[in-house]
Amino acid sequence: MPRGSWSAKRERQYEHIKEGQLDRGTGESRAEEIAARTVNKERARAGESRTASRSSVHDVSSGYRGGKRSHRGAGGPTKQQLYNEAKHRGIRGRSNMSKAQLEKALGR
Repeated sequence: MPRGSWSAKRERQYEHIKEGQLDRGTGESRAEEIAARTVNKERARAGESRTASRSSVHDVSSGYRGGKRSHRGAGGPTKQQLYNEAKHRGIRGRSNMSKAQLEKALGR
């Protein structure tokens, strides 16, 4: 983890989130990933990082969201989140797809 630039507060936040995930039964590597992503998003929202994605800055804060978009609750993932997943999987034609089409292409 590239955590050298994190403040002491962010280190504590990382450990707290990681421990919470481990208590829920999440595997070690997945817990580390979730904690790091959450801390990096909060850093971006607070202006503590050099670069920040649009979804990190303009999306609902992770503390408030608390898993609201993890499955189908509260509308499920956003179109931008689905698009990013489709991009990661290499799905062709994703730029012209609607949210429903992206969900179908991703098998949701």
